[in-house]
Amino acid sequence: MTNKTKFSPRFPRQLAFLTLASVLGFPALVLQAQQESNPSDTPPVAQQQTTPAMNTPKEGFWGHVNPFARKKWVRRQTDPINDRLTELDGLSAKNSNDIKDVDQRSQAGIRNAQTTADAASQAAAAANGQALQANGLAQGASGRVDKLNSTVSGLDQYHQVSEIELSFRGGQATLNAAARQKLDQLAASLNGRQGYILEVEGRAPGAGSTGIQSSARLTEAVKRYLVTNHEIPVYRLHSVALGNAPVDTETRPTRTASVHVRLMENTLAAQEVASHQSVASVTGAERP
Repeated sequence: MTNKTKFSPRFPRQLAFLTLASVLGFPALVLQAQQESNPSDTPPVAQQQTTPAMNTPKEGFWGHVNPFARKKWVRRQTDPINDRLTELDGLSAKNSNDIKDVDQRSQAGIRNAQTTADAASQAAAAANGQALQANGLAQGASGRVDKLNSTVSGLDQYHQVSEIELSFRGGQATLNAAARQKLDQLAASLNGRQGYILEVEGRAPGAGSTGIQSSARLTEAVKRYLVTNHEIPVYRLHSVALGNAPVDTETRPTRTASVHVRLMENTLAAQEVASHQSVASVTGAERP
């Protein structure tokens, strides 16, 4: 018995549909068309294999792969990404500008602080210098005050340097050769000396005014000799006529006519003379 294939009038339309479905990538449609053309020939295994394919999720109209994607569709898909990237670029630029602004302000604050610190340091150094200068002036003033006090306190302070005694015979106010020699030596020691006085103290026997007058004539004779012969200033001569007043070591009145001449030197003048002598000695030692 010969099997003859029966062609349905719908076969050309189904064949075209299957061809289009296979080209477009829809295997489920191909399977459905095959079932409609020959439902009794479709095995159950094929149905079980195609069932999971029907349940697979699809993305878009074309499935996982869209071989015919257009520019508009691609642009619609990529525009949100580009917008997000643009936003991120803007945020990054803003953060960079903020960081740069903060850094600039920090650097400016550091420079201002450094400038202020330098100015304060210079002001402190200037104040320290002024304080040192004021301290030096104060010490100098204190030294001058101390020196002035020493000068004032030493103006009327005298000490005895030397003493000579001149004897007179018979109460006569005449200087003998020995007396003149002693006065010459005393005047020679006064050359260049400052701050001295000569105390001329005369004694002569005789009671009351007689002894005082006699001793006054003796002191005047000594003063006259020093002024006329040695040009001793009068203001440096201080005399007193004691008459027959006892000497310090005696309790009885004096019995001889005599004159005591004492060289008294001021303490301040003695210090100046000593300093001049020390400077002169050092200068002489430095000379070749």
